[in-house]
Amino acid sequence: MKLSQFGFNLPEELIALHPAPNRDESRLMVFHKKTGEIEHKMFRDVKDYFNDKDVMIFNDTKVFPARLYGNKEKTGARIEVFLLRELNRDQRLWDVLVDPARKIRIGNKLYFGENDELVAEVIDNTTSRGRTLRFLIDGDYDSFKKTLYGLGETPLPTHIVKREVVDADKERYQTIFAKNEGAVAAPTAGMHFSRELMKRLEIIGVEFGYITLHVGLGNFRNVDVEDLTKHKMDSEQIMISEQVANLVNKTKEEKHNICAVGTTVLRTLESAVTTSGYLKPFDGWTNKFIFPPYDIMVPNSLISNFHMPKSTLMMTVAAFAGYNELMHAYDVAIKEKYRFGTYGDAMLII
Repeated sequence: MKLSQFGFNLPEELIALHPAPNRDESRLMVFHKKTGEIEHKMFRDVKDYFNDKDVMIFNDTKVFPARLYGNKEKTGARIEVFLLRELNRDQRLWDVLVDPARKIRIGNKLYFGENDELVAEVIDNTTSRGRTLRFLIDGDYDSFKKTLYGLGETPLPTHIVKREVVDADKERYQTIFAKNEGAVAAPTAGMHFSRELMKRLEIIGVEFGYITLHVGLGNFRNVDVEDLTKHKMDSEQIMISEQVANLVNKTKEEKHNICAVGTTVLRTLESAVTTSGYLKPFDGWTNKFIFPPYDIMVPNSLISNFHMPKSTLMMTVAAFAGYNELMHAYDVAIKEKYRFGTYGDAMLII
């Protein structure tokens, strides 16, 4: 597959800048793989497509306030710092992106907060935009983390940042089951689930399993090679418990449905599957890039948002749905004015 095959004309007004008023009131396109039938529903209707003993697997990663704004020493130049991951807790070392990168050199100090509550020193250049920062702060770790996160903003994707980040984003750019902190981007398919909908699914007899993939910025990085086999994904940390592996394998043996809620769940499951199609517990890292043609081994249904053109997220969904089938579904979505992107509508592929 080639990068250019995933381009399409997406009208800007269809890119969602705000979530639906209530989580389960997004629109839902239901795509039947075998027949090609497309249905138009509300997201809360997703419960009508699942039965007793079916399993939904969610990503329980939690987004932290990763976007900071600071000023460079002496010049006072405004610098955006995007926290990627903590490298060393004791030394307060963080892997970050900085913008504009050209203004930052090793040894520079950056000041954050109206009263310079935090000071950081640049100690390494890792990439053209990447840096390693050491935060220079006395006191215990918990107070440092509280100060750091108090100054941080919800890290909305760039297609939403055209507007101001508001308080409501702290809650809505997060799933209701977010637990394990470490993501700089939300697993968007899971954001459609409300407590009421989860309860209704439980009443039907649907079982829930939770894996963790700490979503990194690599999901949104532009693919810059035409030949997709040459694209390298950033590594992301994943965790699959023995309990979830057993649940998935039992469900598979009993021939019930296994639904991956989002591309992060799909990639996690497919990163820890044996050649015989069974899931094994895993605690490590994955840089798996799923694009067509690809033989999906674990889930037989997928919930996903409508993704941006030429994104790795869209390519992963195409591997599940079929390339031609997904392009047709996206054509229909544009005609029917579905909302695209992180805060957009959803599709269920069964």
